Amino acid sequence: MASEFQGKTALVTGASRGIGAASAAALARSGCARVIVHYGSSREGAEKTAAAVRAAGAEAVLIGGDLSREDGIRAFVAELGGLAREIDILVNNAGSLVERARLAAMSYDLYNRVMDLNTKSVWFITQAVAPAMAERGWGIVVNLSSIAARNGGGPGATIYSAAKAAVAAMTKGMAKELAPAGVRVNAVSPGTVDNDFHARFSTKEILDGVVRMTPQGRLSTNEDMAEVVVFLCSDASRNIIGQTIEVNGGMYMV
Repeated sequence: MASEFQGKTALVTGASRGIGAASAAALARSGCARVIVHYGSSREGAEKTAAAVRAAGAEAVLIGGDLSREDGIRAFVAELGGLAREIDILVNNAGSLVERARLAAMSYDLYNRVMDLNTKSVWFITQAVAPAMAERGWGIVVNLSSIAARNGGGPGATIYSAAKAAVAAMTKGMAKELAPAGVRVNAVSPGTVDNDFHARFSTKEILDGVVRMTPQGRLSTNEDMAEVVVFLCSDASRNIIGQTIEVNGGMYMV
């Protein structure tokens, strides 16, 4: 697989920790020549990801940006500048629940932050990167959805779930538009992953309950997700287009 990825440049958003960090490192190990590591607030985490990328033999480029605001998305795209035309692989991983809020407590500002981070950033970063892919006749886009898009999420996660459902729909629409130009678009839909996200937004009781209901009998890992991301970037998935791959140990089966 290393030769397949040789010379490729990948951009992974939200790569300072979790699935994004694991995906950036996995793409470097698979042979990518350069990985652009986007981070939101944690420069320290991004530096650790960059170190793992470099240890795998790839160049690491760090670019920060707050993707939970439209002006932050615009600023990030502007900072990408000419690099946008050099990106062969885009992993739209940046996303978060931000905070749990039920219907009565949801503010306009929180609604916009959740939708901007999880949905608007996917659309407009892809808009910045995909035209050059299409000109070259080759490119890969992998979006990150969520099992919450299928089941509505837990208490206070309705808007996050809706945002991730929008990502799954965007994936289909982007795929139809870009596949004729040689650009494949797919999505990964993680189940409950044993990482910082659920350390912040779930309790031990919730996570223990998920394990009991999961046929595989464990939480998923960042590496479980990263390996599927790499697969969707590889030629082994050349006939997979517009799909959202559920990766959850059997917790949800399509």
